[in-house]
Amino acid sequence: MEPFTTLTGVAAPLDRANVDTDQIIPKQFLKRIERTGFGPFCFYDWRYLDDGSPNPEFVLNREGYQAATILIAGRNFGSGSSREHAPWALEDMGIKAILAPSYADIFFNNCFKNGMLPVVLPEETIRELLARATERPGYSLTVDLIQQVVSDQEGVVASFDVDPFRRECLLNGLDDIGLTLKHSEAIGAFEASRNLDFPTTTPTTP
Repeated sequence: MEPFTTLTGVAAPLDRANVDTDQIIPKQFLKRIERTGFGPFCFYDWRYLDDGSPNPEFVLNREGYQAATILIAGRNFGSGSSREHAPWALEDMGIKAILAPSYADIFFNNCFKNGMLPVVLPEETIRELLARATERPGYSLTVDLIQQVVSDQEGVVASFDVDPFRRECLLNGLDDIGLTLKHSEAIGAFEASRNLDFPTTTPTTP
């Protein structure tokens, strides 16, 4: 997992509440076991027309937003089923941070586990950022996890809270496997002592 410290990039406005995980990555695309390759199917039903061509009305298809790395969304983002493929798809599409008033709990946790930062901001702040991003395609924001602030070049600054443990994991690029490997020496010592206390035997053939 790559460390997340500071991100500056285009912010895309997705002014919808209750965006669920089936809208983020529809169930028919969950057959892959790898974490990559889901980007083309992210927001599939909104992103493409029935004939498979890009929907020009969908925000992430519009000029100025196609290279977005930050998504501004409505409340309760990531509701629905607990599929971890949702943050995989968003990240594979290029999204590294999400700004919203609230999130579904499981999606919120899955973001941190996969190196994505879900920022919680007050509803009024989200409304202001949505308006700015809608009026100005290509609108840029900086999400600073070190200082715990979101800012633009026009003086908007909004602070946010984040759990200290999750913050430390993101800053150091530590997922569950990385956290476990930090204790590899202790694990190795335990396994060595366990082998002495509980020796294995080799089965004999009759």
